[in-house]
Amino acid sequence: MSSIAITGLTVPRDIDTVSRPVMALSATSVTKNWENARHQHRKAQLIYSARGILNCEIEDGVWIVPPQCAVWIPGDLPHSARGAGETEIYCLFVEPDAAPDLPQSCCTISVSPLLRELLMKVAGIPELYALGGPEDRLVAVLLDELVAAPVEDLHLPMPRDPRLRHLAEMMLAEPKDKTSRADWATRIGMSERSMSRLLLHEIGMSFGRWRRQLHVILALQCLTRGDSVQTVALELGYENASGFVTMFRKAVGKPPARYLSDRISGGELAPVPGIILPDDNSI
Repeated sequence: MSSIAITGLTVPRDIDTVSRPVMALSATSVTKNWENARHQHRKAQLIYSARGILNCEIEDGVWIVPPQCAVWIPGDLPHSARGAGETEIYCLFVEPDAAPDLPQSCCTISVSPLLRELLMKVAGIPELYALGGPEDRLVAVLLDELVAAPVEDLHLPMPRDPRLRHLAEMMLAEPKDKTSRADWATRIGMSERSMSRLLLHEIGMSFGRWRRQLHVILALQCLTRGDSVQTVALELGYENASGFVTMFRKAVGKPPARYLSDRISGGELAPVPGIILPDDNSI
């Protein structure tokens, strides 16, 4: 069994040994960034961001967790997590068989007001709450809400092929690089056709769609830490803010300012449309 470190908390023992369907913890980081190195545990985990933005990485992808969202991590899946600036998080550790129809893969979910309140309430109950009692029933309602929570497409898939992984790492390092698809293929020692075919096979996206997904992910990180739309647009290689806003609205259904306002205030927690990015071979 492996232990887990939670910023701002001291976990006295391995969470996998806690003999309850659910165990909840909370943590706050006000003055600095934090990171939990790659680790794994038998229990599944939900990490909810009440404040701040989180990133969760597994071998196959990167998940972004804006305020009022959560990332679900199945049990026994190696992962790392980090937060930027001021964060307030709630962690839920769940036995794999605690409820039917729990997600079987890593995903970002939208947290309704009811689920949010349940997470906060359960974080305050005793670790070994009485089975069959009021707290156990509260946990059961929380699990029902978790199963019903809508999934948001805030995921950047990462290829496994070493050449494509190198491509992804270069594009993450220089997101505003406007190098053409053909030139990117040359950089990694592949033909344009082979690179496109392998990308579709490994991550199910074209090169253009993957790059736009990357821009959405990076934009949310920058906007949440307080960067202006103009600054983010320039950092991502857009000639002006208007082009960036248009891309963002098509991606998540709202312009950046409204999307973040809704998230931070918690005023609108209905499911956000999934990211639908048109394949644009000109990008």
